[in-house]
Amino acid sequence: MAPSLLKLKRVYEEPANDDGHRVLIDRLWPRGLSKGEAKLADWIKDVAPSPELRKWFGHKPERFADFRESYRQELASNPAVQTLLHLDGPVTLVYGAKDPVHNHAVVLLEFLKAHRS
Repeated sequence: MAPSLLKLKRVYEEPANDDGHRVLIDRLWPRGLSKGEAKLADWIKDVAPSPELRKWFGHKPERFADFRESYRQELASNPAVQTLLHLDGPVTLVYGAKDPVHNHAVVLLEFLKAHRS
């Protein structure tokens, strides 16, 4: 998958025609959003951080560097990553976090770009 074919988007943003294959990558369903509104092709919750890591991180920016390293270690042995790596065409990784910089989607995007064939 080419790097330009892979992008991030908050689930609460309006879906666009160029989103391609929209994949929710959160373990929990986003609050206040129906499945119809989300317009998702897939929900791959197993690619999200483990519940323990997610709870520890708590979206605290000061923990992000340690979170990034721990989540990368989880991703290295996570079979759900292969599903994402083998999707064709444009793929939009959809997430619910409010902070667009300090969240698991950012780490997952970096990981996928580093491990694509």
